[in-house]
Amino acid sequence: MITNKIVFSFLAATAMMSMCSCEDDKEVTGDEAPISGNTEMKLTLNSSEMLRNPMNGWVMYVSGSADPSYFDKQIYLSELGKNVYVRDYASACYIRTGWKSLNPSDGVYAWENPSDPIYKLVARAEELGLPIAFRVVVDGRDQRENTPQFVFDAGAEYWLENANYPDRKTPIAMDPIWRQYYEKFVRAFAKRFNNPETTAFIDAYGLGKWGEGHNVCYEQNNAISDKTVEYKANTMEWITKLYADNFTEVPLVINYHRQLGHPVSSGKNAQPDSEALLGIAIRNGYCLRSDAIGMNNAEWGYNDWEKAFARTWNYKLPILMEGGYIVSSHSYWNDDLGYRKDHPEDVRRGEFDCSKEARVNMMDFRVGDETDSWFKTCFNLVKQFNAEGGYRLYPDKVSLPAAMKAGQESTIGHRWRNVGWGYFPNNLRQWNYKYKVAFALLNAAGEPVQTFVDTECEPSDWHEGTPYSYRYTVSPSVPAGEYTWGVAIVNTKKDNTPGIKLALSRTVTDSGWIRLATVKVN
Repeated sequence: MITNKIVFSFLAATAMMSMCSCEDDKEVTGDEAPISGNTEMKLTLNSSEMLRNPMNGWVMYVSGSADPSYFDKQIYLSELGKNVYVRDYASACYIRTGWKSLNPSDGVYAWENPSDPIYKLVARAEELGLPIAFRVVVDGRDQRENTPQFVFDAGAEYWLENANYPDRKTPIAMDPIWRQYYEKFVRAFAKRFNNPETTAFIDAYGLGKWGEGHNVCYEQNNAISDKTVEYKANTMEWITKLYADNFTEVPLVINYHRQLGHPVSSGKNAQPDSEALLGIAIRNGYCLRSDAIGMNNAEWGYNDWEKAFARTWNYKLPILMEGGYIVSSHSYWNDDLGYRKDHPEDVRRGEFDCSKEARVNMMDFRVGDETDSWFKTCFNLVKQFNAEGGYRLYPDKVSLPAAMKAGQESTIGHRWRNVGWGYFPNNLRQWNYKYKVAFALLNAAGEPVQTFVDTECEPSDWHEGTPYSYRYTVSPSVPAGEYTWGVAIVNTKKDNTPGIKLALSRTVTDSGWIRLATVKVN
């Protein structure tokens, strides 16, 4: 019965996402007939500029115990002959830390304590305008005590894998006391970070070793029993709904892999319920992330199952990437992909190629040697991802009225392209199609005096390599005079202000609109 329920959840999620992602029947692709009286413009793609956009680009990793000065990390870039800030190439900052670090005692939270390292990191990131992301780890194996001691003092059950390390406790995921305190934490966590202006995403599972979702403990001694399948489904439903109910504005992600939620870590073959468990998360509003990109080890790595799963969700959900190897400590030269020892650039190329195959939206600048090698030996791949990876949106052709009369209708024609391999995830539950194409009449200062939002034009439909054409009727209601047409993808939840940077080589106003042609209103 449990298995049938899981499968049903996955199929329901698949159907739901397919419906969200289908192309608009009103949409027409290709060239359109000229519109009489309009100014026809072909616009030039900017293929090189790094565009900081939500759920897109590079992620800078920062340790939860790091000093905020890490944001000032510079690397010498031989191509430019100078030092550059890593942060200038990042769209988000990712902190992976333990629950205990964020919640050291009951009702006490790191983000409320100005002397706490995490408070300082968050404050510095917000000062720099760099959205933050988190993964909260609860398992103490291989690390330290990640669930705070006050939870165990209250009676939460745990398992100790190695008696020589009494502080490395593993909470029992089914324990009601542990869940009670974790729910309290997540509610407080969301109260502070459920803000899309300052939070990029939440990596919202965090169970198992390193919070990666494998080797999850449901019973003492990390046992596998006839209840394990039931416990896995119950836990997945509980934790993903908990985060989804509290993080209503910020995207949630989960690490997809063939051993997801299982009490073991490795194995060539997927668990029979792994896909269905991910279906539960997707149904609860999650998108996808992999922690093993570029790792093709048969037992541990990113293999055929993960690749097939990613293909299933391309252009339905965004995928985020983390490299599988840390080149300073892992024997990456033993990987099936044939990386050479002492050649971390081989790993970077492997990660890039695997990311391209998966059509990822975000790639990682891990701390230390990982980041250094991206800049020192593989900056060409950094630039290539900026140009080709994730989503990169622009109108390549517009047809705009040259003159209009107030109160009378005129027609705008516009054609759009996504030249990135990734997906613009406007259909995420937390975004709820909030981004829309808009045109505006701009005054001499570049400020919009009237904005027209084309609600029939849906940017999440745009796939790489295909043009999407639309016609839109507008009726001005502004004083007579000369204006400039502006175009943008606006955030309809933020007073229709420009919310997505476009890949265009044209002047951008201080308010974020891209200037096009002039128009006279009579």
